Amino acid sequence: MAKEYICIVCPKGCHIMVDGDDISGYSCPRGLNYIKQELVDPRRTLTSTMYVEGGNIRVCPVKSSDTLPKDSVFDVVKLIDKTVAVAPIKIGDVLIPNVLNLGVDIVATKNIDKI
Repeated sequence: MAKEYICIVCPKGCHIMVDGDDISGYSCPRGLNYIKQELVDPRRTLTSTMYVEGGNIRVCPVKSSDTLPKDSVFDVVKLIDKTVAVAPIKIGDVLIPNVLNLGVDIVATKNIDKI
């Protein structure tokens, strides 16, 4: 039985069909690589926000430094929600190192000045 996936590598969003070892519907090598990875170890880049203490704004946008296993994303979000960063913060600052021992950091994506 064939299963359909939508590629998330670029805005084109190719509809990729997988039927056993047969893969069709991708329009570039990146789509083929994406689906091969998705079938064995689905991973996602995470973006979120984290509360900030002592900053000129109350939240800081953050992202994962690399992709995370898809089944760990909600646990990482729960940890981010419980964590408070302290200003000042610079873009690229590691706010949660090695999150959940996954080998991925949560990093700041905005400068936040101290008040």
